[in-house]
Amino acid sequence: MSNSLKDIQEHGQSVWYDNVSRGLIESGELQRLIDLGVTGLTSNPTIFQKAITGSNDYDSAFATLVSDGKNTDEIYESLAIHDIKAAADLLRPVYDATGGVDGYASLEVNPHLAHDTDGTVVEGMRLFAELDRPNVMIKVPATPEGMPAVRRLIGEGINVNVTLLFSLEAYRDARHAYMAGLEDLKGTGGDLARVASVASFFVSRVDTVVDSLLGDKGAGLAGRAAVANARLAYRDFQREFGSPRFAALQAAGARVQRPLWASTGVKNPAYSDVLYVESLIGEYTVNTMPEATLLAFVDHGKAADTIVRDVDGAARLLDDVAATGVSMDEVTSGLLSNGVKLFSDSFDELMADIEREGGL
Repeated sequence: MSNSLKDIQEHGQSVWYDNVSRGLIESGELQRLIDLGVTGLTSNPTIFQKAITGSNDYDSAFATLVSDGKNTDEIYESLAIHDIKAAADLLRPVYDATGGVDGYASLEVNPHLAHDTDGTVVEGMRLFAELDRPNVMIKVPATPEGMPAVRRLIGEGINVNVTLLFSLEAYRDARHAYMAGLEDLKGTGGDLARVASVASFFVSRVDTVVDSLLGDKGAGLAGRAAVANARLAYRDFQREFGSPRFAALQAAGARVQRPLWASTGVKNPAYSDVLYVESLIGEYTVNTMPEATLLAFVDHGKAADTIVRDVDGAARLLDDVAATGVSMDEVTSGLLSNGVKLFSDSFDELMADIEREGGL
């Protein structure tokens, strides 16, 4: 294998792995990936549903929890927390070596809390305490109700991964929630240097929807909207975290909230299998890759500073998309709703499987 993950790091980008399972951890595979250059891990309800129902790795732990009289929610949470703790422990040397920049494992709040600010805050605080690791992040969906929850969790000194970001407007709200949370924490005498956050900006799903809407009208536009959208997000990141408002926080020890490119697996086989990696490399960014994308990039990916290329062209491209009648606002709004539903459905399927298998 090539050393292209280390090549990416030289351009200021971290590679995280968008997957978790008991087998991945206990087989030594996650450690092998860390040795290869992976510096973090993300999970979501769909990933846990596939991991728990798609293997026998959890049978022993599951049987013990059932015999202990645990209910469905307790069984799921016990299995998930065990995996995230174990992943965080394997990543702890990365966290220590990078001074807390990298080495995080992320766990998402119950997706049914996506529109419940107070519920998200309570669950986020409880999960963070249960995980009891400095190098874990609580994932909070970027719904209108999720943004104030992000602020409150950051204000409590809890690391947050803001997920399901599709639009530039929602990303703006995520940055502002992070900064407001830091200001709250500073006001109560908290240690800003101990708090970390990423903003998970989704990529490939944007092209999937935009391409379907463009149809024959999109000559030369297909497969380009997602990268353009992400490059404009990075432009906004640079502006916001270069502002006087953040400079005051940085002086008190605050870290930037790094953009994390999510949904970077290519859905259209006509496109390069490393399209959403090679096109979005740059300083202070993270790319969380599913297995196929990670292996493809290690095999034949090329690292270069690409995220800042032709930002004006990215803006023009989205104008051209709009001129065909495709509304990015409608696309991104729909993707957020569908993303919340997808995770909620996966969560419900997993709960039903646990209930059925456990005879609960």
